[in-house]
Amino acid sequence: MPENETEAWEYSLYIPNDPRAVTVCRRTLRLILTLHGLIGFVDVAELLAAELVTNAVRHTKGPAALRVRWSAGVLRIGAWDADPEPLGPPGKLEQLGEAEEGRGLALVRACSDLWGWQPLSRFGNRGKYVWCELVAA
Repeated sequence: MPENETEAWEYSLYIPNDPRAVTVCRRTLRLILTLHGLIGFVDVAELLAAELVTNAVRHTKGPAALRVRWSAGVLRIGAWDADPEPLGPPGKLEQLGEAEEGRGLALVRACSDLWGWQPLSRFGNRGKYVWCELVAA
């Protein structure tokens, strides 16, 4: 458990629409969590962040961002992208079998305690924010 588990913090990393940005996000997230004493979250958080950011980069044409927030024992990981189109519902992981697409959100749903998405409109920019949460045990 982190030294100051009641201390809230938040980071945002803005990225270009480039598949290499997924690796940058994963490594940055690992560093953030390690420095805040949340090493127990690293493996699952990296998987979830990679899925969210990959979707943002792969299925949109504009910039994206990774957001990471810790508050009251909850780690929230989210990806913003510039496409306001709603997400399709995730399939069930066990039903996807060898499918090459559609497993990302199913993994997010299966590995997080809570997940969701919301459309965003701010300062003339439109898009959506897809997030998931991991709760400290």
